[in-house]
Amino acid sequence: MFIQTETTPNPATLKFIPGKTVMPEGSLEIRDPAAAEQSPLARALFSINGVSGVFFGPDFVSVTKTDAEWQHLKPAILGAIMEHFSSGAPLLLNAGPVDSADGDEFFAPEDAETVATIKELLETRVRPAVASDGGDIAFKGYRDGTVFLSMKGACSGCPSSTATLKNGIQNLMRHFLPEIRSVEQI
Repeated sequence: MFIQTETTPNPATLKFIPGKTVMPEGSLEIRDPAAAEQSPLARALFSINGVSGVFFGPDFVSVTKTDAEWQHLKPAILGAIMEHFSSGAPLLLNAGPVDSADGDEFFAPEDAETVATIKELLETRVRPAVASDGGDIAFKGYRDGTVFLSMKGACSGCPSSTATLKNGIQNLMRHFLPEIRSVEQI
């Protein structure tokens, strides 16, 4: 098994691509060892000293580190991912709910058409680009011309995430929907 690694705009996060489906649908961000109990792979990754976050995307695993050096962490992370996928173990122990673009959303009923366009833009133009950087983005709400989004994986806490939101996503949204004034991260 060959696992590719890619850097992300977030220097504390690396993207690991096992060449297999990781999450058939949705995505899942795990930020602490207690939450990792639902996944044998996440448990194995959090057992590596220096791992502070795990994100499962469609075909990749993003791992976030503390102040440890990648040269020390990378071999152990590669080994854990390789062992997991070679074993045939499930990614999640209980097929419970996973993160998705929907859920806990807020917007006024009269904004439903605008929200539908926002979601389509996110799905077709934004999410693929964000996934290529090892993360994901989810719509959370819309109110008074402001779009509220949640960034996950490598994008969460990334130094360039504010620029991505303001210069990239906000400009894209304004181009297609002039009534949008700003895009904010929750």
